[in-house]
Amino acid sequence: MCTVCGCSERKPDGRYREVKGGLHFGMGHAGVHVAGMSQSRLVAVERDILSKNDGYAATNRHFFSEKGILALNLVSSPGSGKTTLLTRTITELAGKIPVSVIEGDQQTSLDADRIRATGAPAIQINTGKGCHLDAQMVGDALEKMAPERGSLMLIENVGNLVCPASFDLGEACKIAILSVTEGEDKPLKYPDMFAAASIMILNKIDLLPHLDFDVEKCSEYARRVNPGIEIMMLSAKTGEGFGRWLSWIGENLPK
Repeated sequence: MCTVCGCSERKPDGRYREVKGGLHFGMGHAGVHVAGMSQSRLVAVERDILSKNDGYAATNRHFFSEKGILALNLVSSPGSGKTTLLTRTITELAGKIPVSVIEGDQQTSLDADRIRATGAPAIQINTGKGCHLDAQMVGDALEKMAPERGSLMLIENVGNLVCPASFDLGEACKIAILSVTEGEDKPLKYPDMFAAASIMILNKIDLLPHLDFDVEKCSEYARRVNPGIEIMMLSAKTGEGFGRWLSWIGENLPK
């Protein structure tokens, strides 16, 4: 028995450990289980995929740097209010900072249509069965868009708190959006995402009086997995707290 976490020794093939009340399939060398594949093979495949992705991400990052573009990767579970946050950001910055958007969804162009209705250019990326955007997809979209020099590029990733954590798109940073209609334990349940994010935005704070959401506990959990994470509280619907978000964007635009 492990004296640190109380789990049993790992199975000989490394697939899982027995933990109190269940089985943990994320404690092998690969951190994940795929039926029929060994942990060593999974590690090799992941390294190959991420290495190729990092090459495309470096190209995107160079593009953003050359044009003085602040690129942000917005990540969250479905229904957190990402698109509403984007549309309000575009409206608030109209006439001040040019904004363009890359929209990621498995299917439909509904969110991109909402963005275009604000007057901002947007391109939809549909991933099919894919659960995240990758750097090559973003690079292909950039070739079609030609965003303005000195602008803000908002990349709305596929609604998912797992896979997007591992994929660098060439962005300046990841912004994790968590609505107060979700559980405050999300940072502990999906630690990789919150560890990879520079900012956690707590959205829909106008609903706090009607919920049991514990803001202090959520903030504590987020800082437990990422001590340096910055936390912003706002309502994309009412605009409460939005000034801090807009100020952060202005302060971080390339000079």
